[in-house]
Amino acid sequence: MANELLCTNCGAKGKPKKIAKGSFVLEVVLWLLLIVPGIIYSFWRLTSKQKVCPICKAPNMIPLSSPMAQKIMAQ
Repeated sequence: MANELLCTNCGAKGKPKKIAKGSFVLEVVLWLLLIVPGIIYSFWRLTSKQKVCPICKAPNMIPLSSPMAQKIMAQ
């Protein structure tokens, strides 16, 4: 599959998962107590999403066609 990547951390193959940095609980607390910091924190979380391994959550996935992935898969 063209969308599959390889995790250099755990060796898993698959589609990466997108997750937001930070804490959802902290975001809710900031919204409940302080509106402006809640807005800022929410904006930061929405703009800092990254693709991570669906198994180990490491952000270091590479295309299966890359030389490094070919080397890892050969082992």
